[in-house]
Amino acid sequence: MSLAHDAHVAVRPTAVAQRPTRTWPEVNNPAAWIVAVILLIMPLIASGFFLIEIFASTLILGTIALSLMFLAGYGGMVSLMQLTIAGFSAYMVAVFGVSGNANISLGWPWWLAVPMALALATAFGTLGGALAVRTEGIYTIMITLAIGAAFYYFTNQNWAIFNGHTGINTVATPHFWGVNWRADIPFYYIVLAVAALCYFAVEYLSRAPFGLALQGVRDNPRRMAALGFNVNAHRVAAYAFASFVAALAGVLQVWNYRQISPGSVSVGACIDVLIIAVVGGITRPIGPFIGALIFVLLRTFALDFLVRIGLDGNRFRLLIGLGFLAIVFWSSDGVIGLWQRWRQRQRPRTDRPGGGRGHG
Repeated sequence: MSLAHDAHVAVRPTAVAQRPTRTWPEVNNPAAWIVAVILLIMPLIASGFFLIEIFASTLILGTIALSLMFLAGYGGMVSLMQLTIAGFSAYMVAVFGVSGNANISLGWPWWLAVPMALALATAFGTLGGALAVRTEGIYTIMITLAIGAAFYYFTNQNWAIFNGHTGINTVATPHFWGVNWRADIPFYYIVLAVAALCYFAVEYLSRAPFGLALQGVRDNPRRMAALGFNVNAHRVAAYAFASFVAALAGVLQVWNYRQISPGSVSVGACIDVLIIAVVGGITRPIGPFIGALIFVLLRTFALDFLVRIGLDGNRFRLLIGLGFLAIVFWSSDGVIGLWQRWRQRQRPRTDRPGGGRGHG
């Protein structure tokens, strides 16, 4: 039986009734158009620092967190190895491509190295997912975290392929059609295009038969199995798609910094991706990008803020942790949940059930 056979029967009627109907894409949402226009004209209004270090970094981290959101929000599987998959893809670009470590890199052109990196990283994430889907709850989190930790220590201690704790430096970036695509403006638009494609792919897939079946597996796997669905196959397929999204972000990440090292795939960085997804909102694809923007702003400017008020700048993660606790305390669905609650409070009484005016 196909993965998406009769997927419409798997969606709970109560959930459908409670969620407002949304068209795809949301062409009638003015806020979406405003954000799209701002992102498109960003090179005209932002300096190179803000363009790359803030907005491009936000889009890259947001794309990695988006892969986690897809698994957790639609599949009910919290994976802490999404940054590991991105880092694996980045390492493969450096190993197969051109870098300053000629004794390690094979020297392939980028248009061969990138597809190979994407394929291997997707296979790596799918294999990890095949192991993780045999567990549930906290055990899924632990096994994916164990994969991330194992990869970190392996890259840190392996010198033949990953160059140990030093990492691989001066990774070559694409040059074609007479354009240096790592220059600030071209690279920003590449990152924006990849992030937009991944966002719309997740939006579309969530409404496709496979996405509806995956949500049914999340809500009631026993019922879905009784209806003839292969529960594990759906979950592994979800890991494969999420791995490809994370791998795309990994390619952009290594092009952005032109180097990759074990510090980029540390256990702390893996947990940061979870924080980004939860702070932004785990139920909507836009949530990870909101969380990534908050995280990048705090990471960039919190150190200077702490120094100005006389505290140790190295404690900037304290602000990130306090912000995370505050948002989670007030809203289980992150910033998205806070925004929706605020809009409900601002809604006129005539829009609320039973709030219409009577005719005298």
